[in-house]
Amino acid sequence: MRKLFLKFFLVLILSIPTTYAQKPQKPSSAEIYNQIQKLNFLGTVLYIAAHPDDENTRLISYLANNIHAETGYLSLTRGDGGQNLIGPQLRELLGVIRTQELLEARKIDGGEQFFSRANDFGFSKNPDETLRIWDKEKVLADLVWTIRKFQPDVIINRFDHRSPGTTHGHHTSSAMLSVEGFGLANNSASFPEQLQYVQPWQPKRVFFNPSWWFYGSKEKFDAADKTKMLAIQTGVYYPTLGKSNQEIAALSRSSHKSQGFGSTGSRGEETEYLELLKGEPLINKSSLFEGIDTSWNRVKGGKSIGELITTIVNQYDFKNPSASIPNLIKAYAMIQALEENHWKKIKSEEIKKIIADCTGLYLEAVSNSQEATPGSVLKLNLEAINRSAIPMQLVSVTTLPEQKNTVLNTDLRDNIAQNKTIDLQLPQSINYTEPYWLREPGTVGLYTVKEQQNIGIPDIIRETKVVFNVKINDIEIPFERTVVYKYNDDVKGEMYNFLDIVPVVTTTIQDKVLLFTNTKSKYLGVTVKAGKNDIKGNLKLDLPKSWKVSPSSISFQLDKKGMEQTFYFEVTPPTQMSETVGKSIAAVDGITYDKEKIDINYDHITKQQVLKTSEVKCIRFDLKTNEEKIAYIMGAGDEVPKSLAQMGYKVTLVKAEDITPEKLESFDVVMTGIRAYNTVQALANKQNILFDFVKGGKTMIVQYNTAGDLVTTNIAPYPLKISSDRVTDENAEVRFLAPNHPALNYPNTITQDDFKGWKQEQGLYYPKDFDKAFTPILSSNDKGESAKEGALLIAPYGKGNYIYTGLSLFRELPEGVPGAYKLLSNMISLKSSETIPNQKLKP
Repeated sequence: MRKLFLKFFLVLILSIPTTYAQKPQKPSSAEIYNQIQKLNFLGTVLYIAAHPDDENTRLISYLANNIHAETGYLSLTRGDGGQNLIGPQLRELLGVIRTQELLEARKIDGGEQFFSRANDFGFSKNPDETLRIWDKEKVLADLVWTIRKFQPDVIINRFDHRSPGTTHGHHTSSAMLSVEGFGLANNSASFPEQLQYVQPWQPKRVFFNPSWWFYGSKEKFDAADKTKMLAIQTGVYYPTLGKSNQEIAALSRSSHKSQGFGSTGSRGEETEYLELLKGEPLINKSSLFEGIDTSWNRVKGGKSIGELITTIVNQYDFKNPSASIPNLIKAYAMIQALEENHWKKIKSEEIKKIIADCTGLYLEAVSNSQEATPGSVLKLNLEAINRSAIPMQLVSVTTLPEQKNTVLNTDLRDNIAQNKTIDLQLPQSINYTEPYWLREPGTVGLYTVKEQQNIGIPDIIRETKVVFNVKINDIEIPFERTVVYKYNDDVKGEMYNFLDIVPVVTTTIQDKVLLFTNTKSKYLGVTVKAGKNDIKGNLKLDLPKSWKVSPSSISFQLDKKGMEQTFYFEVTPPTQMSETVGKSIAAVDGITYDKEKIDINYDHITKQQVLKTSEVKCIRFDLKTNEEKIAYIMGAGDEVPKSLAQMGYKVTLVKAEDITPEKLESFDVVMTGIRAYNTVQALANKQNILFDFVKGGKTMIVQYNTAGDLVTTNIAPYPLKISSDRVTDENAEVRFLAPNHPALNYPNTITQDDFKGWKQEQGLYYPKDFDKAFTPILSSNDKGESAKEGALLIAPYGKGNYIYTGLSLFRELPEGVPGAYKLLSNMISLKSSETIPNQKLKP
């Protein structure tokens, strides 16, 4: 089963268009020209919303590429609470993916990315709940920190702060916090602990960016009074890039692959609207920057810099960008001579990039290994090549974090590569490579980031770098490059990854949940992986004394870095019901290591390494199952098949296109994965076969789908319409509408206690309108709402049963929630009432 599971996702991953996100960008002459134009604009816009994919990429692209403003997007969360259309990763691992997708989007549309510490804990129906779970003051502090650090002249909200309860609570909260932060950022009494790093800052205006969906339809929006709004014509065409603004925005939007937000670009006129909420009024409505000096005149001593950059723009040679170098070097020197200020740092980095791009200056530091341990010595291969007639010299290189300077004094002649190998000594204190916001335990609503200066940084903080100190026209310029690892793939060609710092040894427990329905022992595999050569140590599985583990420890020896070996412990549960968490611990040279290394590797984002405590949830509880054989049709990606295997079922992954009556004949149950009817087109032509399977006396279980973009509306043998109904409070009272139904009684008796300990939500996208052939089994609702009865619907069809459930089993099973296992067992075991007593139970 494991091989089939992996094969499915391999096919899924390989079907994604590749962008090879780690490769260095090599801009064209036209793109360099746009960078120089931006160098001469000193205005900043901060767009604020709640999640990845909330941002208006059309407006961000327009501001960054047409206006040339410094344009940032503050997503308060990293999207951890969403669903994943490309793989099984959920919660914080999904947040890691969506973080990288946002970074790829900003590379395309020209914006910058920021985050707060807020955790996307799932759908929230009102901002009161959101702000309570997030910890309003801390998220507000993060927003104020971003304003003070980024210093936006203008803030734009995606959502309306005046409409609580009409959209996702996170959405409204983002706007409410933005409006409040607008008034606090310039108040030194607000969050004074930040002022040792930043200064108070007052944006000039804050806007709301409405869209037709706030009005219910395009027709209503077109008819709405917009006389108090600023209209911006964003449907521009960039001749030097060969793309419309909408086409760039669509490419950016399509970076959100895990959420299925592929977008088709458009062309022609398009208008965005901004409603002024607070700040200086617009007299002429000519620009959102009206009355704001966005020239170099806003910087003391900057006027002459602006004049020089204007000359560079006007004299730019598209065939020979290096002709701009003498004036660019002069402008760089003038910027360095300025007093320290916000714009000096920003424009210094921008002009350095332009200088490198104009000369074709390629600088790279490549490690001989993709992974290294603290304290080790790396071989770095340095490449420096100047692909222009501009004379320059590589004076020295400085390796970080050791701060070692190596003098080279090497001339960089036109198109002649210079290569050198140096050693980089990694300190023992260097941090492991991992998302910094995941290093410390957080709360349901907030990640823990102890260092103030790290708050808001979008990406993993990588410490291993090389600074190339290059002299051009007697001006020495430092160019910083992060150390990478690259290799050649026979199919994809040149491939890049960043260098990762890893523990000496990592351990991975093969099963994250271990179920015991009696006192019989089970074997648990633990895989040990070496982070360096010649590893010797001892491995143990740490569980409470009431749980017996044999052997108590296992010695291991791994000779080569990257080697893996799997060891097995026999685990015997206690006689009484019990839930506990076990941990695998490896001891090497007197030091213990308890981290599991998780690699997230999709072609459209940079490869990510996540380190989590290597744990297993062990559950001793009363679960009865039968011996049904299950055909599982994967949808958007989940780990339910693994949980079914833990329950003792024989599970086979079946592709929808392979479904035939003969293929299904040996199975008792067909189960579709989450959003299968949104993502698996082949299901549209297989419904009659599936319904005949049910009619013949079998069971079909369909897990949740979203209401839109169904591959077929004929998802059930009787009329059934999916709605947006959901119960977000995982602790909401569950009422039994059909207490005598077998689904609540056989082979397990379901009680109210079985709905305790659920995670994130009870369920989502419940059907609201359904045929009277369906029996609703459960009822629950969020506070202040009407009862929702679509969580679990069962209809007899022929000799069998069709089951539709919106319960979030895909979350609860991997979390080891006992009640979810019991209820699922009952669904799987469901037969006609007269056959129930004859079922052979598997204790």
